[in-house]
Amino acid sequence: MHSEADPGAVFEEDFVRVLAIGAHPDDIELGCGGSLAAHRASGDEIALLVLTTGEQGPQAAASRVDEQHQAAEKLGATLIWGSFDDGDVPDGRPTVDLIQHVMGDVAPDVVYTHAPNDTHQDHRAAALATFGAARRASRILRYESPTTTTFSPSLFVDIERSLDRKVELICAHVSQVLKNGLVDVEAIRAQARYYGFKARVHYAEGFETERFLWDLEAGRDGPERLAMDLRDVDELDIAVLR
Repeated sequence: MHSEADPGAVFEEDFVRVLAIGAHPDDIELGCGGSLAAHRASGDEIALLVLTTGEQGPQAAASRVDEQHQAAEKLGATLIWGSFDDGDVPDGRPTVDLIQHVMGDVAPDVVYTHAPNDTHQDHRAAALATFGAARRASRILRYESPTTTTFSPSLFVDIERSLDRKVELICAHVSQVLKNGLVDVEAIRAQARYYGFKARVHYAEGFETERFLWDLEAGRDGPERLAMDLRDVDELDIAVLR
């Protein structure tokens, strides 16, 4: 594991601490880049855990690593690398232990990760390992990937003000967007408009809720500053009013 900044640094208590987990470079930006940009605009602290360098892709691993560095820098996020081989991320103890270790350092208020119904084995493994490592976490959101098969979001984040920022973060991954055409920016915007329609806003990102605690007594300055649009949440797993 290698961190671009000290993952053990203590974040300010009045900030939302965010951990986003992806199997490869660009997974996080594609799945929840708009939400992360909204977090950052609110002053929240963000850590990215990327489990592989994506070395099996069409570009050399070095270019994808550089691109992920650039995306993290643009976002103002701490970048942490896993040490797994692309295409061979385990869903058991090695990955669970890594994620638990990072969670211990970051102490996230919310965790973003892959949705499990996906044709890519690394995405499935990342999702399952996250659920195990974060089994005591109160807020887990699952994002969609281009290879996701079935996806039924019940929680939405308004990204009208951060959609352009999301596109900028995605375009930092030049090898995937410009050189090989593996990512369609127009499709990203269309997807955001579709989820915006479902959420009754203009642009949105959609998430499945593995578990999401909405604590109304925590006040407006704590983790509930998450820019979540909860108006259309029909299947919120947990809402606790103490």
